[in-house]
Amino acid sequence: MIQLDRLTKSFATRGGRKTIVKDLTATFPTGACVALLGRNGAGKSTLLKLIAGTIRPDKGQVRSSGSVSYPVGFAGSFHGDLTGRQNARFVARLYGVDTDDLVHFVRDFAELGEHFDMPFRTYSAGMRSRLSFGVSMAIPFDTYLVDEVTSVGDGAFRQKSIRMFDARRETSGAIVVSHSPLMVRRICDMGAVLEDGILHFHDDIDDALAHHEATLKHPAARG
Repeated sequence: MIQLDRLTKSFATRGGRKTIVKDLTATFPTGACVALLGRNGAGKSTLLKLIAGTIRPDKGQVRSSGSVSYPVGFAGSFHGDLTGRQNARFVARLYGVDTDDLVHFVRDFAELGEHFDMPFRTYSAGMRSRLSFGVSMAIPFDTYLVDEVTSVGDGAFRQKSIRMFDARRETSGAIVVSHSPLMVRRICDMGAVLEDGILHFHDDIDDALAHHEATLKHPAARG
């Protein structure tokens, strides 16, 4: 279970401060796969990073009763001068899992070939996503944070990633950002729509998608 307790986060922009979430209190149930929906710029990826702890809120806190992944596809925690293999070993030590097992899994899953032993800074965006997804899936988290699982690699690799994600979902929950209604219906049990800094939960995924579609038909509020 993940609890957001009076969470507030904003950023300074040229037009003033943009509020991502404001005094937000919400609970993501244990074991559920929740679609995190909202228009472009609503702050979905930022909220994932807040939940992961990779950025700090202005106020409030995030509590979790289990282990939470960093956002899958987010490669900001990798060191540019280290190789893919070295970055994988670093993450394994960070999360207390067997380094050799994790490296073998990532090497086989990410399909980076000789690039696995080249500096991360030389990777293309797709290669970075493959490494990040592979490292995340190698660790048995209680909740996975996923930002566009369908954007990882080419068609064949995306299908492979989705199958792996399905396998992890048998024993874990997830919070998933996706712009694909088809994918959301396929993998998510419920949904939450982020709108003007407020998170609206729906137990029915179709209700969540309908709410999301409605938010796209009117301009965002300014604040």
